[in-house]
Amino acid sequence: MTDHSEIDSVTGRATTGHEWDGIKELNTPLPRWWVITFYLTIVWAIGYWIVYPAWPLISSNTTGLFGYSSRADVAVELANLDKIRGDKMVALGAASLADIEKDPALLALARAKGKTVFGDNCAPCHGSGAAGAKGYPNLNDDDWLWGGTLDQIMQTIQFGARSGHAKTHEGQMLAFGKDGVLKPDEIVTVANYVRALSGLPTRKGYDAAKGEKIFAENCVACHGDGGKGNQEMGAPNLTDKIWLYGSDEATLIETISQGRAGVMPAWEGRLDPATIKAMAVYVHSLGGGK
Repeated sequence: MTDHSEIDSVTGRATTGHEWDGIKELNTPLPRWWVITFYLTIVWAIGYWIVYPAWPLISSNTTGLFGYSSRADVAVELANLDKIRGDKMVALGAASLADIEKDPALLALARAKGKTVFGDNCAPCHGSGAAGAKGYPNLNDDDWLWGGTLDQIMQTIQFGARSGHAKTHEGQMLAFGKDGVLKPDEIVTVANYVRALSGLPTRKGYDAAKGEKIFAENCVACHGDGGKGNQEMGAPNLTDKIWLYGSDEATLIETISQGRAGVMPAWEGRLDPATIKAMAVYVHSLGGGK
């Protein structure tokens, strides 16, 4: 390999002087316009770093000479929207839930506002269409843990479930296996009994009488006779084939063994009263409200 610049005798073009196996490396400079553009982009980037927010810091970021922020723009737009809605939102906050449902204008405002707030705050758990997910209730059906009337929905939104708020819904399913209340074989038996309540197939050789006895001694206090549920305690109806965590035997055994105690946050203090009313109206209008 040679290492000196030269002019190729065949093409007449400059080379770097590098040659491998008869292949010569051409020395073709970049077009001047390309080089100038490249340096301009560097200058532009430095200017952007100085003028606009750019560099992340430990707990914030550089703000730039202009102090521009797209978040601030959004905040201004939302503030302007609140001014436009101001009087209407005041009226919404002053009206009772029953009056909102009777007033077409207030009802339309509540549903529109509630849908937006739901998307921002509730959709991560309940889904954008409120269809729920494993451990998060479907709000479109008529199966409610804590009640589906407008007042009950608003109470749940306000104070949450097991949220720590003084007025929150309280109710927790015991861990019958973890706490040693039931033996493994008893848990399997009562899990199959619960499946039978919904008309689901059971394990071969399952003892229905024993399952009913275990259920009566340990589960009826919350779920009621026949497993119809108790909204005062947030105990679900076990007969309607609507399952929060799943109805397969393995999931039921896990639920009975480990218990369930999901938490819904209290939105009082996070959202203003008028917004909470709007969200309650929206959830109630999804189709499952009573």
